[in-house]
Amino acid sequence: MILYLVLVLVLLIIMFVYFKIANKYNIIDKPNERSSHSEITLRGGGIIFPVAFLFLIIYKFFFSNNQDFLLNYWQFGLGLFLISAISFIDDVMDLSNKIRILFHFISVGLLLYFINAFQLLPIWAIPILFILIIGILNAFNFMDGINGITGFYSLAVLAGLLYVNQYIVSFTDINFIIFPIIASLVFLFFNFRKKAKCFMGDIGSMAIAFWILSLLGLLILKTNELKYLLFLTIYGIDTIVTILERLKLKENIFKAHRRHLYQLFANEKNADHRIISLIYAFLQTIVNVIVIKCDDLGFWMFPIIILPLSFFYILLKLRIHRTIAI
Repeated sequence: MILYLVLVLVLLIIMFVYFKIANKYNIIDKPNERSSHSEITLRGGGIIFPVAFLFLIIYKFFFSNNQDFLLNYWQFGLGLFLISAISFIDDVMDLSNKIRILFHFISVGLLLYFINAFQLLPIWAIPILFILIIGILNAFNFMDGINGITGFYSLAVLAGLLYVNQYIVSFTDINFIIFPIIASLVFLFFNFRKKAKCFMGDIGSMAIAFWILSLLGLLILKTNELKYLLFLTIYGIDTIVTILERLKLKENIFKAHRRHLYQLFANEKNADHRIISLIYAFLQTIVNVIVIKCDDLGFWMFPIIILPLSFFYILLKLRIHRTIAI
């Protein structure tokens, strides 16, 4: 418990120091026609996630005399710091897609090395994983558009992973899950407000997505259970349906937009950002419970969960579009 209290204190100090740096160097998010906020806000608060992992390394190496942790987790750490660094630079200045993709590719390669995918999976599966993981990383980035949404959604996913690790199958060090949970809570202290003190920025959405995907990879390869991909159901449905909608409208899917369901509620229906964020996290928590408890459904778990939620999602979106048209 003392360890976690110290971590909270360290992360709070880091955030306050970062706010001074961000103010000095004008690291801000200016609202535009695609934004879901109307005030200039500090960007890059997600720096808290790589800092949390750095603190975990320091604790394991110097205080718990566990040098093996660094030997087993260095690939993850290097990948996390690389993707965080390039994402932070992208928060400060616009980078070309080629540079971003190169760093994403290297970081994902380190992630796959960390979860031992190159040894455990057939060679044909590796390119598929690269595409899937880079896609999910960017989906987290696209979905991080209103106060609290990615912070609470990440908590929902991490809580499910923590439960599985503690009560079903141990697949990683418990602190490897608890540390990002604490980092998410500290970030939400500054972000989950009517007027947020800071936003995650690309560094935050990419870093927490990278951490979550690493945990999911460890779990799936340990259990051979693809069902745990459903821990990303709500973000997945919103992202995929929105991409299909934009393709139908012949829009550039790589450009910023306001077509996600959460954006329609926030911008067109003027719903409270915090309520929307809590609903997304709550729905994902319900899915997590079904995935964990209904083990006898097998493959049918995917259509049983995804189809009704997708239908409900599309129905809500059509209803909002009709309201806007009227």
